Amino acid sequence: MDESRQVNNKPHADTHSSHFPRLKRMRQLSQLLDSAIVIPGTKQRIGIDPILGLIPGGGDTVSAALSGYIIIEAARMGLPRKALIQMVINLGVDTVVGSVPILGDIFDVVSKANLRNMQIVESHVQTPLVRNKSDRLFIGLLIIGLITFALAVGVITVAIWNFVWNLL
Repeated sequence: MDESRQVNNKPHADTHSSHFPRLKRMRQLSQLLDSAIVIPGTKQRIGIDPILGLIPGGGDTVSAALSGYIIIEAARMGLPRKALIQMVINLGVDTVVGSVPILGDIFDVVSKANLRNMQIVESHVQTPLVRNKSDRLFIGLLIIGLITFALAVGVITVAIWNFVWNLL
């Protein structure tokens, strides 16, 4: 994804205008999580995702919850299930690997799952889809799954930190 698209909060000519406020919030959040801060002396950008990951036991859970918002909004916009599943996989890998102490934080710096998820959203937003009742059920299950996943990562992270702390 080119840098201008990451930070541009203006609607694209092909973006449906009713999605603009939602897309703007989603873009801002993905940028905040993945690329809001320039590392001095480099062209590398980081967001608050790896910084939150430094907080033992809860940082990765908070980060996953914030990232989940982007997926939920994408579902509400009518993205196809295949796209939503890919977004959940991106978030899952980012959260699970990101929860590994130290190495996970390094992974968070380079993975940028939220920016990848926004690429998926932007590639599908041009063709709004009509949702039916089964899609609402899918969205409900998706939300429940994301919440459960975020909580499970938090519990597992706390257990790992407790284990490490007791070894010391």
